[in-house]
Amino acid sequence: MSTDKNRATAAAILPLVGGPANISSIAHCMTRLRIALHDRSLVDDAALRALPAVLGVVEDDDTYQIVLGPGTVARVTPEFEALVEQGRPAGHPPRTAVTPASAATAASAVTAEELAARGAALKQAQKARNSTPVKLFLRRIANIFVPLIPALIGCGIIAGLNGVLLNTGWLPAVVPALAAIASGFMSLIAVFVGYNTAKEFGGTPILGGAVAAIIVFPGVAKIDAFGQHLSPGQGGVLGALAAAFLAVRVEKLCRRWVPESVDALVTPTVTVLVSGLVTIFGLMFLAGEVSTAIGSFATWLLATGGAFAGLVLGGLFLPLVMLGLHQALIPIHTTLIEQTGNTALLPILAMAGAGQVGAALAVYCRLPRNRSLRTTIRSALPAGFLGVGEPLIYGVSLPLGRPFVTACAGGAAGGAFVGLCNQLGVAFGATAIGPSGWALFPLLDGPSGMGLNLAIYAGGLLVGYLVGFAATYFFGFTRPMLTELNADQAPIPATAPPATEPAMA
Repeated sequence: MSTDKNRATAAAILPLVGGPANISSIAHCMTRLRIALHDRSLVDDAALRALPAVLGVVEDDDTYQIVLGPGTVARVTPEFEALVEQGRPAGHPPRTAVTPASAATAASAVTAEELAARGAALKQAQKARNSTPVKLFLRRIANIFVPLIPALIGCGIIAGLNGVLLNTGWLPAVVPALAAIASGFMSLIAVFVGYNTAKEFGGTPILGGAVAAIIVFPGVAKIDAFGQHLSPGQGGVLGALAAAFLAVRVEKLCRRWVPESVDALVTPTVTVLVSGLVTIFGLMFLAGEVSTAIGSFATWLLATGGAFAGLVLGGLFLPLVMLGLHQALIPIHTTLIEQTGNTALLPILAMAGAGQVGAALAVYCRLPRNRSLRTTIRSALPAGFLGVGEPLIYGVSLPLGRPFVTACAGGAAGGAFVGLCNQLGVAFGATAIGPSGWALFPLLDGPSGMGLNLAIYAGGLLVGYLVGFAATYFFGFTRPMLTELNADQAPIPATAPPATEPAMA
C-alpha cells in the first residue's frame, strides 16, 4: 500500500512538470525531489502546490525542487525515475502549462494563495540577487556535501545508540560492531568528498576520489612535510575538497594538450601524480591547519561567549538562508563532526526553525477569520516541527514582513539559551547535518550525557517557540495589516507555498 501511495504521488507530479520529455536529470536530497527541466514554462506551479504530498517548491539556477519531506522523498524518487524512463520511449508530449494566475480565484482580502504569490516573487527577486560568483560557488560546495547527508545521519544515529550501550553496559558484545559500522564511513569521508568534488566541477569522479584517498592512507605517517610527520586524515574534508579540485584542473589541462592516442594512459597518471604530490607536500598540511583553527575557534567561541554567539547565530540564520550564505557552513559542520564527533553549531542554528514555528502559531491565532491562510499553516506546521520550515517562511512569515523579523527574534532567544548552557559547561552537538527541529533529537551527543543534552535542546526549542509566538503576537502586525488580513475567506485546499533553501538539504 505504501508503494502504491508513493507511485501515485510520482504519477501526480510527473505531468505537472511537463512530462518525461521535459526532464533531463533527477536527484533528491534530504527533503526534496530535484529535477532539471528543458522548459520551465511547462511546469504548473499552482497544481503542484495543491498536491497533498507536496510541502512546497523551490527553484534555483540549476534545478526545480519539489519539497516532499524526509523519508517520503527517498521513496517517491525511485518511482518518479521509473515513470520517467517508461514515458520517454513512448514519446509522451509535454503538457501545456497552466499558470498560477489562471488557477487563482479572486477574493476581497489576502488569501494564502496571494501570500504564496508574494513569496514566489520575493524568492525570484532573491534568486537574482543570489546569482553572484561567490554564492554560486557556495552552492556548488553544498552540492558536494548534500549527497553525503543520509550516510552521516545513519552513522550518527548508530554512534549515538552505541554510546548509550557503552554507558549502560548493555550488550557489550555488540558495541565493537556498532562502533565499526558508525565509524567506517567517517574514516573514508574524504574519499567521498573527493569523488563528489570532481563530479561537481566537471572532472572524472574516480580520479578525484583517488587523490583524496591519499589523505586517509595510513602510509602517509611515514612522510615528512614542513618539518613534521603527516598524520592519516590530516586536512580532512577540506583537504579532500582542495585536492580533488586541483585534480580536476590538472585533468582538464591534460585533456587539452595530451594527444588522444595516449590520453587514456597519460592523463590519469599525470592527474593522480601531480595532484597527489601537491596534496602530500602542501594541501594536507595547510588544510590541517585550517581545520584545526576552525575547531579551536568554535570551541573558544561557545565556551567564552556562548550566550551572545547563540543569540547572533540563531537570530541571523534565516537571513543567511535568504542570502544563500548558509551553504558556507556545511563544510564547517562536516569538519567539526570529523574532528570532535559532533557539530555544536547545528543545535543553535536549529533554533531559527523554532522561532519560525512560534511565529506561524501566532499568525494562526491573530487571524481567526482568514481560513485560507490558517489552512496553509495547519498543513505546514507538522513539517515545521520536524525542521522543514520552507513552506512557513515563503508562504507565511516572509510575505507578511514583520512576522519574519519576529521569527528571527525567536531563533535568537532559543540560540542564546543553548549557547548559554554551552558556556556554562554543558557542551553538546549533532553527530550529523541535515535534520533540524524534533528530528535532531536522535543525533544529539555530548559529554554531559544524553538526558541533559535532550533537556537543554528541548528547552531551547521551547524558548524559541514562546519568544517567536509572543514577539509575533504583540509586534508582528500593524492595525492596517490586521484589517487587510483578518477577513472571511473561503477555505482552499491544503497547500504548501514556495520554499527557500533549508539549513542542510
